Amino acid sequence: MAADFRIRTMAWAPLLLLSCLQSVSAFYIPGWSIKSYSDGEPIPLFVNKVYSDNTQLQYAYSELPFVCAPSGRQRPGTGLISGSNVALNLGEVLRGDRIMVSDYELEMGKDEEVHYLCAHQVDRAGLERAKEVVKDGYVAEWIVDNLPGATSFVTVDKSRKYYAAGFKLGYEEASMVTGQPRYFLNNHVTIAIRWHRAPGRDGRHGKKVIVGFEVYAKSIEAGNRAAGGVPIDLAHPPGFELTMAHNITNTTLARELDASYVLGEYDDGAENATLTIPYTYSVYFIEEPKIEWANRWDLYFVNQDDSNKIHWLGIINSIVISGLLTAVVAVILARTIHGDIKGYKEGLEEGKLRSITGVKRTSKGLRSPKKSFEKDCLLAQPDALDGTPTTLPDDEDDEQLPEEITGWKLVHGDVFRSPAHGHLLAPLIGSGMQLVFMATGLIILSCFGILNPSFRGGFISVGFALYILAGSFSGYYSARVYRTFGGTNWRTNAIVSATLIPGLLFATIFLLNLFVWAQASSTAIPLGTLIALIALWLLTQLPLVYLGSWYGFTKSGAYTHPIKANAIPRQIPPQSWYARNAQAALLAGLVPFAIVFVELMFVFRSLWQDKSGYYYMFGFLAVIGAILILVVMETTVIAVYIQLCNENYNWWWQSFLLGASPALWIFAYSIYYFLHHLHIDGALSTALFFSYSFLACGTLGVALGTVGFLTAYAFVGRIYGAVKVD
Repeated sequence: MAADFRIRTMAWAPLLLLSCLQSVSAFYIPGWSIKSYSDGEPIPLFVNKVYSDNTQLQYAYSELPFVCAPSGRQRPGTGLISGSNVALNLGEVLRGDRIMVSDYELEMGKDEEVHYLCAHQVDRAGLERAKEVVKDGYVAEWIVDNLPGATSFVTVDKSRKYYAAGFKLGYEEASMVTGQPRYFLNNHVTIAIRWHRAPGRDGRHGKKVIVGFEVYAKSIEAGNRAAGGVPIDLAHPPGFELTMAHNITNTTLARELDASYVLGEYDDGAENATLTIPYTYSVYFIEEPKIEWANRWDLYFVNQDDSNKIHWLGIINSIVISGLLTAVVAVILARTIHGDIKGYKEGLEEGKLRSITGVKRTSKGLRSPKKSFEKDCLLAQPDALDGTPTTLPDDEDDEQLPEEITGWKLVHGDVFRSPAHGHLLAPLIGSGMQLVFMATGLIILSCFGILNPSFRGGFISVGFALYILAGSFSGYYSARVYRTFGGTNWRTNAIVSATLIPGLLFATIFLLNLFVWAQASSTAIPLGTLIALIALWLLTQLPLVYLGSWYGFTKSGAYTHPIKANAIPRQIPPQSWYARNAQAALLAGLVPFAIVFVELMFVFRSLWQDKSGYYYMFGFLAVIGAILILVVMETTVIAVYIQLCNENYNWWWQSFLLGASPALWIFAYSIYYFLHHLHIDGALSTALFFSYSFLACGTLGVALGTVGFLTAYAFVGRIYGAVKVD
């Protein structure tokens, strides 16, 4: 069934960009792409999916066994056929959307007090499925004019109205006699379409635009209905209970006793027993003079406006912390290091010190320039990629460096020594650059309003397109770093760079998909989409990474260092507990984590509960993200400086771990959020939550680790380049 969905994706990146723009109306730019309706013009209603805060499994609404099956009839004036699937972009498929044309008939301006839809029969399996859906608190998502159906509420102070996307499929209440749970299905919906006069020429011709789509669900018993199946009482009817016992004709005594719903005499337990569920709906069109079409999404975010003070508190907290770190970095760069360099050069001019790359002063006088040159050439032999140095005997004239050379200057001959396992670090740096490019593009497009709730699935689709196109950046930076570390097989490095992160993501998602497929959930990625993703990966991204690697390795070459590494590595003295790799990374990660801690609650709530509220926070996230990157850079500079002062020159991997460490704290926060804020049940839903959290934190860690590495690289090159005297 899922394979029948049409997906606008191709194996080539330019066509993928076009597929993301599924139609002009997908863009939500105020004043553009407005759909206006004349009175009596049909308005299509699409059914999408059902989802719940208590589980990560979503289901297509049309595939539920207890809802009306599509009639398949033509919808005049729309060119649509009931039951036909709507073409989806890549992002919509990956987020679990399954959009289908419904049989609900809406005409602009035409109110319908009550309309009969269908009477659907379910067997015992379908009845149990309906109970599970109601018990798990599932809500349905319908779509009209690209707006999701919503339930309206008012704020705590009752001053403003806001929307909560979706509507409940049913409700649960306890029996007053037995205390057992009873489940009721919402089989009647009241649809309220709020309209505003269309802007411009359409408005002068009497056309209208839709600015609100509200759905109010109600449970109405199967009995007490007029001819045609419509209920007589719409105001306060008894609910429709999900039980075979409810099929008895006279329910007066049953309601009085209440216990009769669980007594066997009203349900003989026959396997072929069925329950008939009648579905009806009402439609009302309401003029909304205060809301313009360009602002129609505001009601979905009014409730989040109440947290603005907390958002600004988080931003102020971030600015204060980053300001303190900036002051510390300024002291390190402007005073401490500048003073060290100045003292070094003054001592050199007085003849007390030697240049790092020049002539050495010894107790026997100046070393022969020729002899010094020959030895420096030997010491400058490049290390192997695995960090193993070329061992050469020291000269008898070499003595201990003068006491004036202390701290970070002592490791000048080893600071640019190639790290161990550099063949793994280089692909990570390339993958991080790819992620940074993608994230930057998404933030820019979101700030300009191109990515927004109206562009359904656009965030994921455009993110994939940017990631694929950024493959050339990945290959370029990975190859240059790889060659700097002394690597020679750039083709292997290109393949590792192209498969490391995508391979991990694909393998994890495919494994999870096997279990989700077994649940017939729309969360499962269809087989056709998986094939399309593999094609994008192998036929588009891999060649781009390969091309970037070729150019970076053969044309641009290795990065140059101001100081050549000595052949004999200097012995690293014992480090304090806080200066060791793991402890230093964890401690350094606490500072950036403190920057985003306040915002994390809103981010997690938007992702796992509000479902679409993350669009509202892009302004705040852009500011917090910029501050986070700045803090990661400053923290890395401080930590690397302390490490070098402790005569530990193994900063390559350490700088990457320092930058990536906030992701570990964020993953720890996700565990806390799962335990204290979510109510997810089931082993599969739990596995999905932690797998998605791990993948998200892992990719964030690679991106931030790359930022830390590049910052440390620039910092180390700057300070050691400043002390070099030609």
